[in-house]
Amino acid sequence: MQPIVDVVIAVHSKTRPIARAVSSVLSHNTIAVRVLVVAHNIDRAVIAENLGEWANDPRVELLHLADGIHSPAGPMNHGLQASTGQFFSVMGSDDELEPGALDHWYSLHESTGAEIVIPQIRNDRGGRELSPPLRPLRSRNLDPVKDRLSYRSAPLGLVSRSRFGHLRFAEGLRSGEDLPFVTRLWFSGVGIAFARRGPGYYVRSDADDRVTSAPKWIAEDFAFLDRIFGEPDIERLGTRERRALVVKLVRVHLFDAIINRPDLESWPTSEREELAVVAQRMLAWAPGAEQLLSRLDRSILTGILDAETATEELLARVKKRGNYLSLGVILPRNTVYTLHRQAPLRTYAGGYLL
Repeated sequence: MQPIVDVVIAVHSKTRPIARAVSSVLSHNTIAVRVLVVAHNIDRAVIAENLGEWANDPRVELLHLADGIHSPAGPMNHGLQASTGQFFSVMGSDDELEPGALDHWYSLHESTGAEIVIPQIRNDRGGRELSPPLRPLRSRNLDPVKDRLSYRSAPLGLVSRSRFGHLRFAEGLRSGEDLPFVTRLWFSGVGIAFARRGPGYYVRSDADDRVTSAPKWIAEDFAFLDRIFGEPDIERLGTRERRALVVKLVRVHLFDAIINRPDLESWPTSEREELAVVAQRMLAWAPGAEQLLSRLDRSILTGILDAETATEELLARVKKRGNYLSLGVILPRNTVYTLHRQAPLRTYAGGYLL
């Protein structure tokens, strides 16, 4: 039977609960589904054993890729290449789909005509991902700028294969391989829907060997920019689209590079210089984006660009970002931008209303 949805799951370790992931896909959905499990740099027989009874299920196809590369991009692309369904969906081997998720997402496609369906993401700590920070009550005909879609960094959910079957994850990167992928999705101009209610994607935190979690240099962290800036289909974006994307890159990725390196030992002069180069590159690609940042975030950005700002001071400023009751966190320097779609107030409100 031709699948409606191909779910691609890459697995690189015998400790990953691949049977749990596959069961969550096949046990509680009624539409025609196939699971493409890619054994990555590991004996195919090991993963077959871990699949247990699912290894013999005709809806499961076990693929193998031995590329010697410590990245999820290769096996995900290998699975996408084998996909033939109307839609494809990607999934982490330690995660799960909530019961009936695929049926629910597909019904949303049928009712809206959307070529991309974005799910709610919940986790085993009782929380949920507050992205993308959509307009209130919005669930269909999403706009990449008005609905701030760039804040969703992973292509989870349903993606039309006829429209996007040519897309691949960026290979050769130690992290950020999905960012060029999703940037093309969100700014493609197709119909996008959000499954605001109902079963979603469930993230487990019991994996301790994620391939993108190892320490990296700043240049490695932001190598993904080469696969976004300068690409013809991204360069066509106008000012408002560029600013929306860069504001997210600064708030999330640039500042996370500091948050993830809380010790002074992580900041030799060369790394501070490289961080400034990255910031300059972002701002040059979207002039004026910095005006949409909060006062505190603007001060962090200024500190990044100013070599005279002590690293201790930069780390101290970043620690203040979690105080959402502070005016410095929610207001930009120029109050004209207070209610701008990409300014903090409306962005945080959109996430809260999810």
